[in-house]
Amino acid sequence: MSLKDRISDDMKAALRAKDSERLSTIRMLLAAIKQKEVDERITLDDAAVIGIIDKLIKQRKDAAGQYAQAGRTDLADKENAEIAVLEAYLPQRLSPEDIAAEIGRIVAEVGAAGPGDMGKVMAAAKAALAGRADMGLVSAAVKQALSR
Repeated sequence: MSLKDRISDDMKAALRAKDSERLSTIRMLLAAIKQKEVDERITLDDAAVIGIIDKLIKQRKDAAGQYAQAGRTDLADKENAEIAVLEAYLPQRLSPEDIAAEIGRIVAEVGAAGPGDMGKVMAAAKAALAGRADMGLVSAAVKQALSR
């Protein structure tokens, strides 16, 4: 079963369970997926769906931080609840040690020599680690690996 099918099935289950908060988050996710498919006239695979989920989680984290800073804990809590629903669809995240090991392998594979090769390494890392790692941590690991 594809990830998109699983999300659709979860939406139906949330409808039956009358879980309005989960339902609204899943509908928002499906709308983002459908928008991408219509805009680019393609059918998304699991990797592209994971990319959309990552993007939505990043948006929710930014909004929650701004709401918390403004003292609107009610809105921040809503954003955090949406993050929890979205994270259920992501694969198991890599630990920082695993990320560093993968980056070391990618640096050797690409033949990167210094900080000037960061773009090449990040492109390969993004393809290899999409959805499995926070790209902020990946970027930091790449900088560290290339500064040696």
